[in-house]
Amino acid sequence: MADVDLTFDSLLDLLRRLPPTRVEENVNALCDLAPDYADDLLGNVDQPLKILTDSEKGREFLGCDYNRDGDSFRSPWSNDYLPEATGGPVPSARLRELEISLNAAFDTYREMYFEGGTSSVYLWDLEDDPGQGKEISFAGVVLLKKVLSTPTADQPETTPSGSWDSLHVFECQERGRSAKYKLTSTVMLVLETRTLAKIEGKEADEKSAGKGAVTLSGSMTRQAEVDYPLTNSAGHIPNIGRMVEDMEIKMRNLLSSVYFGKTKDVINDLRSQSGLEMKSKEDLLRAELAGKLGARKA
Repeated sequence: MADVDLTFDSLLDLLRRLPPTRVEENVNALCDLAPDYADDLLGNVDQPLKILTDSEKGREFLGCDYNRDGDSFRSPWSNDYLPEATGGPVPSARLRELEISLNAAFDTYREMYFEGGTSSVYLWDLEDDPGQGKEISFAGVVLLKKVLSTPTADQPETTPSGSWDSLHVFECQERGRSAKYKLTSTVMLVLETRTLAKIEGKEADEKSAGKGAVTLSGSMTRQAEVDYPLTNSAGHIPNIGRMVEDMEIKMRNLLSSVYFGKTKDVINDLRSQSGLEMKSKEDLLRAELAGKLGARKA
């Protein structure tokens, strides 16, 4: 058993060292290399969400491991598995009503926060025989995806491209007039922008220009447990919405302050935007100020 755990840990450790932008290719390659661990890898490694289309309802939806059965995915709009019906699991009637309402609520949330993109909500029962009029236990996932397309010919070369994928997996246990929620949220971010640089100086000419690309990508996972009051089944909609909204705001702020801020600091340390002459003047001014402050204290 120790060898099995060590092998699986080694596969996960290898994935953490490979480029996050190619996680799908890397997972497929490791599944071919170690087929005995394919199910474990697919179940434990978060991959970018798939954008699918429900032709009957004319709506896009997101596919992941939580609504997949074989090669088909359940649509939240029609409750059918596409592209082929597989007879896979579906939520109970009571939970399906809640699922429809949550999809409508997060469709509005997506438009307000992301101004586009795609969202889907899926619920499933945790009890074998969910009954009417009693406390229930269920789980679900809220999926959100926004893609910045590759710049077209009429757009500047430096127009950024990338994607935002967020998965919010939660469990809910009703307790009388309250409910306990356990949330695990994962955000996968890919941001790429092309850069243009021109060499200035005596030896510069029209061809003295270079092109490059900066890619920032990775994933972040956070967990939370909250208790909210619950008067009826419809109360789950604002509770889940508030919980997901608060978590996304926290993770968005962390990405902005920690990941982007740290990357900016590293780049500024590696390459100065000002010339050598300006750098020398700043050093002289800093030394002069330090000398005057030292003389005043003396």
